[in-house]
Amino acid sequence: MDYKSSLIQDGNPMENLEKQLICPICLEMFTKPVVILPCQHNLCRKCASDVFQAANPYWTNRSSSLSMSGGRFRCPSCRHEVIMDRHGVYGLQRNLLVENIIDIYKQECSSRPLQKGSHPMCKEHEDEKINIYCLTCEVPTCSMCKVFGAHQACEVAPLQSVFQGQKTELSNCVSMLVAGNDRVQTIITQLEDSCRVTKENSHQVKEELSQKFDTLYAILDEKKSELLQRITREQEEKLGFIEALIQQYRGQLDKSTKLVETAIQSLDEPGGATFLLSARELIKSIVEASKGCQLGKIEQGFENMDYFTLDLEYIADTLRAIDFGTDEDEEFIEEEDDQGEEVSTEGKEEGHQ
Repeated sequence: MDYKSSLIQDGNPMENLEKQLICPICLEMFTKPVVILPCQHNLCRKCASDVFQAANPYWTNRSSSLSMSGGRFRCPSCRHEVIMDRHGVYGLQRNLLVENIIDIYKQECSSRPLQKGSHPMCKEHEDEKINIYCLTCEVPTCSMCKVFGAHQACEVAPLQSVFQGQKTELSNCVSMLVAGNDRVQTIITQLEDSCRVTKENSHQVKEELSQKFDTLYAILDEKKSELLQRITREQEEKLGFIEALIQQYRGQLDKSTKLVETAIQSLDEPGGATFLLSARELIKSIVEASKGCQLGKIEQGFENMDYFTLDLEYIADTLRAIDFGTDEDEEFIEEEDDQGEEVSTEGKEEGHQ
């Protein structure tokens, strides 16, 4: 194995060294003793033994004297087939160099802080750690599941590489979610601004509407006061005229009453000479008083005030029809004004001709 070239290519030598010390079967760091195949690939002896036993179920162990020949073993890295002797994987040479490198690496890693939490174990193989990831089933599993279990035909990858990939993917998802939250917050802020502006605009148009109606109320109150004053003036004029007539008729009545009393006293006078001295003047006064009955009179319907009646139904209809104007209404009014101006212009031109 060319460790030097591999270490130079990677910016982090320790991480790259760890990749070089991964067993292709269990996908974990080699567990001593490490055996080397004729093809120069390395394996944990335990992993190699498990694979060899699975491929050669009828092979007896090395303690049996009946085993005269070995079995066949296919390298999991290069698929090169090796014919074992009667010792099986125990006849393979140990790679002491790799074992020494593992020791040095573990000493270097001993200064690293330990990760919190226990390593999860496989449910099917309770003694095996979850150390690989099944790409086909998209679940983490152990190396024994790949060799003997449910994931024999599946494609697997080192747990660390999938971990980094999914961690990166999750980080990207978090970034997208945060960006989405920022967009949502921006929309919320815009909507809140819209609410505030809507309230302000509503308050403004309410104030304007109230002012316009207050102006209408003021105009109506002013007109009401004006019309009431006209009715009051008319009432005072008519009442003054009628009261003056009443005073005239009362004066005439008092005068007539006194004449009646004087005439009755004269009629009681026993002496003819005395009666005749005042009778002529009394008769003359009574005749003149009787002419007073020709004093002024009021015409029929003089007291009538019906001519102060107002027909406000069309105004009431107009008030009921008050509504907020639209652009179409404004355009219609502008068209009517334009037509009116055209008619007026044509009339002036005809007048000049």
